[in-house]
Amino acid sequence: MRAFHGQMSDNQPIRRSQAEKQKQLRDLRETLAAMKSHTAPTLRESVQKRIRQLEAELAAAPALKNADAPRGQRTDGPRQGPGSRQDFGSPRRHRSI
Repeated sequence: MRAFHGQMSDNQPIRRSQAEKQKQLRDLRETLAAMKSHTAPTLRESVQKRIRQLEAELAAAPALKNADAPRGQRTDGPRQGPGSRQDFGSPRRHRSI
C-alpha cells in the first residue's frame, strides 16, 4: 500500500519540542554511560554523534528564537497588539439592523 503525501511514514524527520529534545539528550547520555566495555564501537559512536547533534540543536534554539523576534519585544507570553481585545467578548461582529 502506498503512503499518501504528509503521512507519518513519508520519510520525514520527526519534529520535537525543546523539552522532548532535552529528555532525549538525558536518555542518550544515560544509555552511553550504561554501555558495557564490549559494546560495538559503531553503536557507541552513533549514540555519541546523536548526543552532539542534540547539544548543537539545543544551543542554537535560543539564538534562533531571539533572532526571529523584533528588537524591544518579548518572545514569551500572549501578544498585545493594537487590535487585541481585552474584554474577551464574542469574536463575531454585531449585526446592524
